[in-house]
Amino acid sequence: MQKIIILDFGSQYTQLIARRVREQRVYCEIHPFNKIPAIGNDVKGIILSGSPFSTHDAQSPNPNLEDLLQRLPVLGVCYGAQLLTKQHGGRVMPSQIREYGRANLSTVHNDPLLKGISAGSQVWMSHGDTIEVLPAGAALLASTSAVTNAAFRFTDKPVYGIQFHPEVTHSIDGKTLIRNFLIDICGCAADWTPESFVESTVAALKAQLGNDQVVMGLSGGVDSTVAAVLISKAIGTNLHCIFVDNGLLRKNEFAKVIDIYKDLHLNVTGVDARDHFYDALKGLSEPEAKRKAIGRVFIEVFDREAHRIENVSWLGQGTIYPDVIESVSVKGPSVTIKSHHNVGGLPDKMKLKLVEPLNTLFKDEVREVGRALGIPEDILGRHPFPGPGLGIRILGEITPEKVRMLQEADDIFIENLREAGLYNQVWQAGTMFLPIQSVGVMGDERTYEHVVALRAVESLDGMTADWCHLPYPFLAKVSNEIINKVKGINRVVYDISSKPPATIEWE
Repeated sequence: MQKIIILDFGSQYTQLIARRVREQRVYCEIHPFNKIPAIGNDVKGIILSGSPFSTHDAQSPNPNLEDLLQRLPVLGVCYGAQLLTKQHGGRVMPSQIREYGRANLSTVHNDPLLKGISAGSQVWMSHGDTIEVLPAGAALLASTSAVTNAAFRFTDKPVYGIQFHPEVTHSIDGKTLIRNFLIDICGCAADWTPESFVESTVAALKAQLGNDQVVMGLSGGVDSTVAAVLISKAIGTNLHCIFVDNGLLRKNEFAKVIDIYKDLHLNVTGVDARDHFYDALKGLSEPEAKRKAIGRVFIEVFDREAHRIENVSWLGQGTIYPDVIESVSVKGPSVTIKSHHNVGGLPDKMKLKLVEPLNTLFKDEVREVGRALGIPEDILGRHPFPGPGLGIRILGEITPEKVRMLQEADDIFIENLREAGLYNQVWQAGTMFLPIQSVGVMGDERTYEHVVALRAVESLDGMTADWCHLPYPFLAKVSNEIINKVKGINRVVYDISSKPPATIEWE
């Protein structure tokens, strides 16, 4: 399979470069600059990312790129362009005026990289250094009013440097430039499609797993479902899926998801462990304590059920590419904001080998593969839902009665979003049960009951999010239904906080 290698120098935009390459139906991989992989005949080109460093910093990345430059087309983006310049005798200096934000190409020279891009095209700049003098043997391709050497190439080989960021949407012709590099310069076939991924992955899984037995915990979410269907296509009933009802799912979700899994011909066992989870959560109010209790009990239940299956060798997981990238990133893993509930830890406990068929895909690509597999939109189009479920949407101690009230209120909110045609316009929505009670009046009686908060956000990837401006009549209808239909709740509020500074979930 053809691929592009992206060398990561620590830029916040590196994953975005990869997504833009994948959008052109070309497979790519991100590798840290200090762990350059073996370059085989399948590699068609190299992209050098930007970086928070200056080439003048003592600790700045400075790998030896000569072998790559002699063998393959290379595109250096921002820091990548400055590194190519410095390593080949050009001059990079701190900018007199740092250039951040929108700029326009004032001159554009004829070259395959810039085919279809004309003077005036808007680009996005984000740099504190400027390429003042190009290396010997390099030709100028484009300028802006503030940056003379905005794009260049070496005249004797297909090695390019650009000072702007084509991967961000503010660079209007950025996709055109990336496509020119991939197709016209690197000669990529642009044949990496969801269908081709399914075909090659199922074949690889058959070879990898043979007649071995695989166990996998399902969550009802996109990633684990798509991974399970891929593995099932390869080994059939040798895949044993376990779906645990932790008592913290949405209303009727356990039964609905089990039915979908059976329609997908997955070999799945449903486990009612609600009481086990509720017992472990008694008296716990602190968010991390609840998360850890939920994770611990999940592992206990999963381990018990997995041991009922004979001769299991593998553990299936729905790990996706951003998880893999972060674990080997230039900067190292992100600072922990909260612990995550997944089946990490199970391989050590159970002595199983891992099979992760989605660990090269981004989230949107997982959904595309799911559609190619015929997985229903009820699964693929679901909003993200936290692993601990309603356990972190009930602030304070969890009780079965609080779960009942929250499930009812949340179901009213979500179903109204669907009926109003708003569900697919919202990235994630949910209802929070607050640890307070408020005074109300119902009929002629004074009440002192619970409060819930509605949360709906728009986002691309969950890293940042803004609150959704849902119509007032819609919010009024939802509030009225919840208060009238859910015994124990007499007040509904709407969360208008963005991330940052707030998080999407409340705990």
